[in-house]
Amino acid sequence: MGFDQKVLIVDDEADIVRLLQTVLVKEGIDQVYTAATAEAAWDEFQRCQPDIVILDIMLPDGEGYEVCKKIRAVSNVPIFFLSAKAEEIDKILGFAIGGDDYITKPFSPKEVAYRIKARFRRADPVQLEDKANRLIKVGPFELDEEKVELKKNGKVIPLKPKELGLLTLLLKHPGQIISKESLYDQVWGEEFFGFDNTVMVHVRRLREKIEDDPSAPRYLLTVKGLGYKLVAEDE
Repeated sequence: MGFDQKVLIVDDEADIVRLLQTVLVKEGIDQVYTAATAEAAWDEFQRCQPDIVILDIMLPDGEGYEVCKKIRAVSNVPIFFLSAKAEEIDKILGFAIGGDDYITKPFSPKEVAYRIKARFRRADPVQLEDKANRLIKVGPFELDEEKVELKKNGKVIPLKPKELGLLTLLLKHPGQIISKESLYDQVWGEEFFGFDNTVMVHVRRLREKIEDDPSAPRYLLTVKGLGYKLVAEDE
């Protein structure tokens, strides 16, 4: 029996990744994607839109917990944590921030495969329906989360991962002011220090792609001293 669902494995230990990938393919799960860093994990997540994420906690450029937070801001996809930490507090933290399972290293790759297959089999009709209709529509914009595709008035607009992350958050909260700090935390997964203009730069690039006149934005508006919001029309 084969599975159409996709699995993303995030771990910097190449041997573990290869072993898991081999076992999953043998068990009929052949759409397996991989990433070795937190940054690559977020980019790959947005690109392949997996149905399950296997996420190591300790990564070279950060913690899997932060990746989990970013994923949870845009998706309810099941997340299985992998960790050498077996302490109860670590497991509690993993579940508290949105994890669905916690697997302690060393582990049985076959057991992991069975857990994944079990999760696929009991996916309820509501979850499947949600996945089939993951369209966000605000004004002239339509974001298909399944295809990771943005359209404006029916025309596809290519976006880079961070631009897509920003716009997804804004589209999911139309008319709501979202602070620069919140955008930075949820898209980049890092603490905001107040002097970084990263968000501002990416907002400017995003406006260049979605606005008719970037210098006089109609949709992605700046609310002075508070943050940004996305509106369906001029307010």
